[in-house]
Amino acid sequence: MPTVTINDTSTALPESATVLDAVAQTTGRELQQDGTPADGRRLGVAVAVAGEVLPRSRWSSTTLADGTELEIVTAVQGG
Repeated sequence: MPTVTINDTSTALPESATVLDAVAQTTGRELQQDGTPADGRRLGVAVAVAGEVLPRSRWSSTTLADGTELEIVTAVQGG
């Protein structure tokens, strides 16, 4: 079971977990393979792996190794 860092917090994920799995766990939302929410609503999330922004099209194919650092950022409206 790999342990990754998500937003500066250590998190254990199942073997062969992907960025898609990490986003689903962090947001508490069910996601489809293309990274869109199963409920059809907006997700408003960006992900960086090891400091590099990862396009949503690669979330389901990017497997996380032990020690990987992710930043998952949610867009909010306001100012």
